[in-house]
Amino acid sequence: MNFKQELEQKVEEIEKLLRKFLPEETGFQKTIFEAMNYSVLAGGKRLRPLLMQESCRLFGREGKELGPFMAAIEMIHSSSLVHDDLPAMDADEYRRGRKTTWVVYGEDMAILAGDALMIYAFETAAKAFQETDRPDLVGACIRILAEKTGIYGMIGGQTVDVELTGKPVPEEKLDFIYRLKTGALLEASMMIGAVLGGADRKQTALIGQAALDVGLAFQIQDDILDVTSTSEVLGKPVGSDEKNEKTTYVTLKGLSAAKKQVKDYSERALQALQSLPVRNEFLEKLVFTLITREK
Repeated sequence: MNFKQELEQKVEEIEKLLRKFLPEETGFQKTIFEAMNYSVLAGGKRLRPLLMQESCRLFGREGKELGPFMAAIEMIHSSSLVHDDLPAMDADEYRRGRKTTWVVYGEDMAILAGDALMIYAFETAAKAFQETDRPDLVGACIRILAEKTGIYGMIGGQTVDVELTGKPVPEEKLDFIYRLKTGALLEASMMIGAVLGGADRKQTALIGQAALDVGLAFQIQDDILDVTSTSEVLGKPVGSDEKNEKTTYVTLKGLSAAKKQVKDYSERALQALQSLPVRNEFLEKLVFTLITREK
């Protein structure tokens, strides 16, 4: 089985896992369940649960407690996308080739769906306590998940991003936004995988730093694709950064310099992974594909 086939198989398994943890669409509040499920099952790379799973496998221990965290991280990511697409934020009507949640269910229900997914993610992660003989590790992972999601993580990055929309953004603030808005959830994914896999503190910190570099490479590549790709390839509108007057690495440094930064961050992440006493070739290949992806 080549890398592409293995990747497709792993993503398919993650899709099945997500369906297992999502709410059943019944009851008086059925609409919120439908909106939540519509948002999560809209497709996507499933990069965060995949990185979590492979980081766990890197250290050789993969228990049942991993599943709830894999589902939870994707719910949190989906929650952020639902809110990002709202008219008050990016006002995007399409994502992954289909209408965004607010277009289908209305702004009010999309706000509730984003909120619901965020809360339900932690309810889901807490189910790991029922599946483990190491509740201490599960507790540590819930703390990581909360820290990297909240005001010192993803939401903190989104705050600065929103405040600076339409304004000139210095490089240090742009770096801050990317490290928190995108990097923090990737950091959480790989750190949780490492902790549940049995990594020590030093190894977990190294994995976290590699994940931040992956996040920066991933986000800068997004900037590049917003300029160079098409809506048909991306499955969402291109040129939205320019439309929303957002400073990106492309507008700040130019296309060629942005491409070099993607390469530099990706190589640094790979070097960190390869410095560990254990190896996961699939994980290394996955990180490498981030610099060459077209969508």
